[in-house]
Order: sequence, then C-alpha cells, then structure tokens
Amino acid sequence: MNKVLIFAAALISHSLFAMSLPENQVDIGKVNANGKPVTLLGSGIELGQQAPNFKVVDGSFVPVTLDNFAGKPVLISVVPSLDTGICSLQTKHFNEQVADEYKNVVMLTISADLPFAQKRFCQAENIDKIQTLSDSVWHDFGKNYGLYIKDMGLLSRAVFILNQEHKVIYKQLVENLATEPNYDSVIEKLKSL
Repeated sequence: MNKVLIFAAALISHSLFAMSLPENQVDIGKVNANGKPVTLLGSGIELGQQAPNFKVVDGSFVPVTLDNFAGKPVLISVVPSLDTGICSLQTKHFNEQVADEYKNVVMLTISADLPFAQKRFCQAENIDKIQTLSDSVWHDFGKNYGLYIKDMGLLSRAVFILNQEHKVIYKQLVENLATEPNYDSVIEKLKSL
C-alpha cells in the first residue's frame, strides 16, 4: 500500500511540475518520437547565449551545478534514458571515442534517470571518463535548457558545447529521439576549442 501512495504522490508531483512549465518557444516542432512531434517544455536556449546554470545530482545525490566547472569548456550530452539502446550508444561513444582526445573539456551526460540507475549503468558499461548526472530531483536542467518532454518525464536528446566562459557555442537538438547525434559535427566544434 505504501508503494502505491509513494508512486501516486510522485505522479502528482511530476504532473504539477510539468503543468507549471511553459512550452519551449525556441525549438517548437524540432523533435519527434516515432514520427510524431513531441512538445518540449522549459526555456529553450540559442547559440551565443550564456548557458543557464542548472542543479542536478551525481551518483551519490550530491548537487552539481554548471558553476562547478567554472573556467572550463563543457560538453553536455543529453539522453532520455541510459537504459535504452541509443542512449547507451551515445554515452559509450563520448566515453570511449571522445573523452580521451579532449581531456581539457569537461564531459557530462545528463538524463532524468535516477542516480542508482546511472551508477549501475556506468559500472556495467565501464563508463569512467565522463560524468553522468541526474535531472530527476529538481528537473532544473530540463527546465533551464527547454528539453523536458511533456507527458514523458524525460529529456530530449541533445548535445551542447560551452566555451570556457560557458557561452553556448554548439547546439544539436536531435530531431528524432530514436537516432544518435551527428558525432562528426560535435568533433568539428571540439577541434575549434
């Protein structure tokens, strides 16, 4: 009985949170799932703007903000859920193919997965060069970057690169949630740092 009440409370809390968010006006109609458009909630961001701060948690529920990486360029790989094939491939790609080449860049993967699930995934897949962070507690990242998917409780797939001053110098909002990002364009931008 208690599990049912906890689930119901979480569902109500999630619904109230989503209802309080505006629709992302910057990225309307840019993302689909199974050929159907999805509605992104929160404040969309554009190239050249100062990256919004965010508050997420690491695998031990310790809060992490963008300010933790002051003065460093940052790559943010955003995935809906690490427990899905494409998200797993995306995370492994940045861990295995990119992180070693660009050691001066902080590499983050952010999803709405619970920290327990992220920790399990990282241990099982030997993810050790990038940091996985969870937006499950405050949904602050999804809200501030306009990536919170209405009626799904997940984040839309995207990649951002921030320079040392944390200005957005690269944004790739992946059009189809079931496809991987264009890694070549990410690498080209990383080379320019």
